[in-house]
Amino acid sequence: MTSEPAPTATSRGPTGRGPTGPAPASPGPTNSAPANSASATPPPAAPSAAGVESRPNVARMYDYYLGGCHNFAVDRAAARQVLEIFPDTGVAAQTNRAFLRRAVRYAAERGVRQFLDIGAGLPTQGNVHEVVQAVAPDSRVVYVDYDEVAVAYARRLLGDAARTVVVEGDLRRPDELLAHPDVTASIDFTRPVAVLLVAVLHFVPDAEDPYAAVARLRDATAPGSQLLLSHLTLDGAPPVPAQQGRAVYQQSTAPLVPRTRADILRFFDGYELVEPGLSWLADWRPDGEPRAGVSHGFGGVGLRR
Repeated sequence: MTSEPAPTATSRGPTGRGPTGPAPASPGPTNSAPANSASATPPPAAPSAAGVESRPNVARMYDYYLGGCHNFAVDRAAARQVLEIFPDTGVAAQTNRAFLRRAVRYAAERGVRQFLDIGAGLPTQGNVHEVVQAVAPDSRVVYVDYDEVAVAYARRLLGDAARTVVVEGDLRRPDELLAHPDVTASIDFTRPVAVLLVAVLHFVPDAEDPYAAVARLRDATAPGSQLLLSHLTLDGAPPVPAQQGRAVYQQSTAPLVPRTRADILRFFDGYELVEPGLSWLADWRPDGEPRAGVSHGFGGVGLRR
């Protein structure tokens, strides 16, 4: 992979799916209507009730930004704090979600039929399996999340969706994830696979070596595989609001670790970036969807040769 010039900046602020692993175009979230038909399902009982509502959960905060209803009062309170600091966070979350749809459609249209979505969080608008199976119905999708509550929600909300499974696994332990029996039953790693790391790596501190984890996932995949990645940045953001936004997430289930464009580019080592390279999320292969022009991060797709 070669370096490339930085794209022109748009708006920046803290959004993301979380290491639980989900960030399309309203000026902010609403909690009055479900994001899709699945959202109308009442939230299932948490598998471990103790402490579930005591701390904001980054996946449920993301759901709130998107206008979903799978969140608790503690999540909404934290999300509203972020919105006070960065009022366009809801729009930026929509932008990230639109990037996800475009990127998985790109992979499916180029023949990829296996998708490993790590840090998937809660099902919401335009789920990966819905997008790719509209292109190729025989595609298989594995959603991975390390949060047992998010996994329980996802399993109930997705129900018996064809060729789709939800797995409890942790990006920070890639060998365990790759060896999980539900993963190996669905994904043939001798054939190309799209690995999705969308709005998740900015919840993994450097001390937990996210670069090594991404490299291990890369090495496990066959030539022709793709890495679909988006990542929060605070490049250009005023320092005081940036610090305030990070402080909110410090009280949540995962700290916020925004990175510079140069540091995000390192995750694509061993990949060839497809055009337009690593760009602001709103600028990555726009396809006619409404564009608010608000990006809180960079995104790209890398091809494993």
